[in-house]
Amino acid sequence: MSRFFFLLREAFVNLKRNFLVVAGAVLAVFISLSLAFGALVVNEILRLNTLAWQEGVHVIAFLRDEGSGGVPSGAHQALLDEVSTWEEVNDAFYVDKAQAWVEYQEIFAGQDELLEIDPTILPASIRIELVAIELHQSVKFKLEQQQQVVLNVSTAAEQIEQLQNLSSVLNVLGIGMAVVLGVSAVVLIANTIRLAIYARRDEVEIMKLVGASNWYIRIPFLLEGLIEGVVGAALAVFTVWLGATRLARASEGFALFRLDVSNQFFLRWGLLFIIFGAAAGVIGSLLGLSRYLREADGTGEDIPTGVA
Repeated sequence: MSRFFFLLREAFVNLKRNFLVVAGAVLAVFISLSLAFGALVVNEILRLNTLAWQEGVHVIAFLRDEGSGGVPSGAHQALLDEVSTWEEVNDAFYVDKAQAWVEYQEIFAGQDELLEIDPTILPASIRIELVAIELHQSVKFKLEQQQQVVLNVSTAAEQIEQLQNLSSVLNVLGIGMAVVLGVSAVVLIANTIRLAIYARRDEVEIMKLVGASNWYIRIPFLLEGLIEGVVGAALAVFTVWLGATRLARASEGFALFRLDVSNQFFLRWGLLFIIFGAAAGVIGSLLGLSRYLREADGTGEDIPTGVA
């Protein structure tokens, strides 16, 4: 145990001696993982909004007023009963003119100029939730055949499909970005460790001369890379979480698009990113050490003055 604490202390000594180089490596990991984690959060926001809209109203049929334009009394209820029987429809409900006025007031609250209208001009409507979003064209076509009762048909299904496509593209881009930026973080940490070895090349040579094994030499540098990766990843997760939380609070009351992401999401993916940062640090350290130790074992010389 005392040997482990000695090696850990050596790792912190290395970090202190090469503070600027270490700070550069931590910053590189921070930037790389912040971009990757930020893309993941944006994709989660799109997914949540797509699901929310999929589970809500997909099609709205605005109706002509009963008793005018040849629309008989009871036509609205008759159409609602018919729509409810369609196999594409999961649920349908009726919103009369009074309810439409209340909804209008809620949407445009605080905009007095828009509220100065005759409430009777707002049409009643039938709100429809589909079994599957892909069926919106079929339902829209059926409703448009009811021209005597139906004034207009509105659907948000096309926008939802566009969000689904955008979410798929972001998934691919997010994975690609994570891979590219993860490799970049590994390379940067590897170069940082090689610089640290160069700064302590004399000490490393003395350790080899007195019989220290390669793994005994590696451990302080592995711990150094581990610390750099964990700190950079933790800072990235915290920064993205803080930004997303502030954005969600600023958007409270904005009902059309939700920007809040659950803490469970941040906890789950945050831990994975920190583990990834730790792994990147260890792998980078191994890569940085391997070349030097091979050269030292093969030639018995110090590492070259240039760091590739």
